[in-house]
Amino acid sequence: MLWNGWGDPERATPLPQAVAGLLRELLGVEPAAHPPVALADVAVAPSRLTDGLLAALTAVTQVRTDDETRVRRTRGKSTPDLMRMRDGEAADAPDAVLLPASHDEVLAALRVCAEHGVAVVPFGGGTSVVGGLTPRTTGCRVALDLRRLNGMTSLDPVSRTAVLQAGLRAPEAERLLAAEGFTLGHFPQSFEWATIGGFAATRGSGQASAGYGRFDDMVVALTAATPRGTLDTGRAPRSAAGPDLRQLLLGSEGAFGVITSVTVRVRPLPRERRYEGWRFASFAEGTRAMRSLAQDGPLPTVLRLSDETETMVGLARPQSIAESAGAAGCLLLAGYEGDAARTEDLRARTHEALRGLGGEPLGDEPGEQWAQGRFDAPYLRDSLLGAGAFAETLETATFWSNIPALYTAVRDALTATLTAAGTPPLVMCHISHVYETGASLYFTVVCAQGKDDPLAHWDTAKRAANDAILAAGGTISHHHGVGTDHRPWYEREAGDLGTQTLRAVKAALDPQGILNPGVLVP
Repeated sequence: MLWNGWGDPERATPLPQAVAGLLRELLGVEPAAHPPVALADVAVAPSRLTDGLLAALTAVTQVRTDDETRVRRTRGKSTPDLMRMRDGEAADAPDAVLLPASHDEVLAALRVCAEHGVAVVPFGGGTSVVGGLTPRTTGCRVALDLRRLNGMTSLDPVSRTAVLQAGLRAPEAERLLAAEGFTLGHFPQSFEWATIGGFAATRGSGQASAGYGRFDDMVVALTAATPRGTLDTGRAPRSAAGPDLRQLLLGSEGAFGVITSVTVRVRPLPRERRYEGWRFASFAEGTRAMRSLAQDGPLPTVLRLSDETETMVGLARPQSIAESAGAAGCLLLAGYEGDAARTEDLRARTHEALRGLGGEPLGDEPGEQWAQGRFDAPYLRDSLLGAGAFAETLETATFWSNIPALYTAVRDALTATLTAAGTPPLVMCHISHVYETGASLYFTVVCAQGKDDPLAHWDTAKRAANDAILAAGGTISHHHGVGTDHRPWYEREAGDLGTQTLRAVKAALDPQGILNPGVLVP
């Protein structure tokens, strides 16, 4: 992965001229002042590991302290993270990177770090966009990179479950499962680089969540290492034996323990995947159609609706954004996966329902283009940053009845704050995860970076948006997680007693407070 951007540098594409022109004309975006700092020129402070601590860690696991390894595990992939890295700012690089090859090595490394008071940041694919890799600590810290725990250790085709190690990257997990005729069905935008452990630690949700569920729905058991020992949770599909301890680790972002493996539900590999587009006159009409499908069926495997602005810009299809700009109404994408007969039946019933709900069929081309360019948007963000624009995302969720109010509140907060600062934004939104009771809202914001301090500039807007989310009854995160960026708002959402409960759990599992300090738990 590119150290100061997204993914494979060979896949980076220049910004389409039409988009560059739109940015200049509508948003006043000016070219970036300077190119990114080269990796070789990044200044990294000397490692603070003492000889004794280094020897103790080396005795239990593999350790690396070279500058490049440390820089590549500094921060995540939010726009503020990337802008700091592009400027060569790596003052908070970890003092060392640990590379354990087993659960027992993770346990041993945690014991050493607890004895020496060293903060530990679990590291998977490095794709956090909420400050999940930037703990609040001034002391010595290490990144615990799980990439060597990268296998599928067992598959139960009768129960349709598989045990996957936490450092296994998503594409390799799908390759291993496909060889046995199965799929996980979890394809978030971070799919190319994210890991199985990261999906579990953040409660991730993928593009096909309507058909396969969120990642936390897929996890039937997990194993985690803590400074006090091992937690093994889940021994049956469902249990009434007390509260479900899996839920303490799912979404815990490394603050309670290091997930080393998960047992997940798998599904037969679909023989056919088909995607198509529909047009609705307005976001409100499209939202009503999505609610009808989510509550009364039929429910496609993939269901996504762009608002008028996102449809106009063509952001749902980043690889052809210049050509698709200017479309009217709202684009709804539907996808169907399974064997040929089931797929065709689901598609026919969905067609009937969407037509009855006011949809206009656009054929397969919009859906297929979206599927082909599904993972291109992060590369587009790199191009936008290089062109002098600021591009960032945020997401939330609420109940169906509250979606119009939440949508308006967040969009208005972002627009008002950034316009007042002299950088009027383009605010786009889509719904891509639906449930019987509600759905998520995913916002994309593009504006000029501002001349003084782009990061402080965005921080003001993000705070206003977060305040608006809670005031309007939304959750601070549907699938990105809490990290350090959202923690103050998560405390408000959880309440005083909820926050005290989380502190009690952390005190029991991590009494020295070494695991991702300041992430999730205050």
